[in-house]
Amino acid sequence: MDFWQRYRAIDARDTRFDGQFYTAVRTTGIYCRPSCPARTPKAANVTFYETSAAAHDAGYRACKRCLPEAVPGTPDWNIRSDIAGRAMRLINDGVINRDGVEGLARKLGYSSRQLNRILRHELGAGPLSLARASRAQTARTLLVSTSMKLADIAFAAGFSSVRQFNDTVGEVFAMTPTALRGTARNHRMPAATTALTLNLPYREPFDPGVFRFLAVRAIPGIESGTPTSYARTLRLPHGDARFRIEYDDDAPGRPLELTIGAVDLRDLPALLSRVRRLVDLDSDPVAIDGALASDPRLAAAVAEVPGIRMPGAVDPQELLIRAMIGQQITVAAARTALTGLSDSGSASLVPEDGLHRLFPTAAQIAETGFGLLRGPQRRIDSIRSAAEAMASGELDFGYGDDLPGLRGKLLPMAGVGPWTVGYVAMRVIGAPDMFLANDAAVRNGIRRVTAGAPSSRTADFAEVSPWRSYATMHLWRAAGAPKTTSLEKAMK
Repeated sequence: MDFWQRYRAIDARDTRFDGQFYTAVRTTGIYCRPSCPARTPKAANVTFYETSAAAHDAGYRACKRCLPEAVPGTPDWNIRSDIAGRAMRLINDGVINRDGVEGLARKLGYSSRQLNRILRHELGAGPLSLARASRAQTARTLLVSTSMKLADIAFAAGFSSVRQFNDTVGEVFAMTPTALRGTARNHRMPAATTALTLNLPYREPFDPGVFRFLAVRAIPGIESGTPTSYARTLRLPHGDARFRIEYDDDAPGRPLELTIGAVDLRDLPALLSRVRRLVDLDSDPVAIDGALASDPRLAAAVAEVPGIRMPGAVDPQELLIRAMIGQQITVAAARTALTGLSDSGSASLVPEDGLHRLFPTAAQIAETGFGLLRGPQRRIDSIRSAAEAMASGELDFGYGDDLPGLRGKLLPMAGVGPWTVGYVAMRVIGAPDMFLANDAAVRNGIRRVTAGAPSSRTADFAEVSPWRSYATMHLWRAAGAPKTTSLEKAMK
């Protein structure tokens, strides 16, 4: 977007752009979200920033009226496959908190000096400033949503000391942590509870079908799901965790509520980031639906199911194993195989509500888990080889990869083909433009949606690029939908 497109967006107070850029006003010294209800500033006084960190570095403070940190993230980090996009995915996952700037630079294949220069040029702020903005956002969420002690919030958000936490909150929000907590609009959770409960911001419309997608693939003892909720255990860098996310379409504001039953507070930023990726909360559904609806083959599907989401992954290594097991068999058969494989996993240290196991590590699968699999020996051997490569560090991939890098790492492996790479790209790095042309369900979905549609359209849905991953989600949904009889069509 150029300056005037952004200016028109803030003049219209368009909530769709909240989190996608920030508006700084020189005469007030504050920065706002695009939908801020305050009077639209003069264009001559406005500077737009890609990130809140860039606005911080330029000396601006967050607006107390519109709370620009309380918004969904930008979908740009998934759309972009450059260093800036990859870096932001890793920063949001807490890499700087765990490994520092040097660790982030190593994962991206650059020196810390080169990375700092690239990010300042592309995003207006260096990696430390970007990490600080992420910590500030996590801290604000915890302050207004929970009754946690301030010291616990400081370390949970990734700050190295309470003093650093106090200074950052004061610089960013022009308030003390206690004053910021006093701005909470909703009742916080009781202090006696052992769980954290947070409302997750997202852009409407939101299709809860992502929960059905996860539920039918849920592994008993590790995951559970319903048409409006999903819960699971998972392993994070500092320990076991357990969470539940639930959507309430009937409540005011249609909240998405995240309940964290257990987590090491040092892992909280990573957990929040992975949950948001899991249910695709930073996507721009209005832009995606607009592009998909322009194709006659998808127009009816988009009208029926607006705001479809692309499910992500909370563990890249786990997702690869699930993809390799699930290729060329039904979802039900894959779930049965994965349920057997789960017996090789460890017991969770934080069991509750029937969730008592962790998905096996790559090392556990390589050592014993492969023996629990059934089917062609060639496929079992390829899964074991992939697990061995991940366990040894020979195969290292994750949220910071781009699509060419992911292909280069995965395609040379036995048992991994274009479908596997495409599926992993969709769910791990959030690649928005993957079209799984050889997928049987996609082909069935195409047959369902093309009845009566113009035949001049391309077979790979190139017309809706760069959103073909979402077209794939619609085609999967169409393939699984019950057929409508001619009588039912006539009655509609």
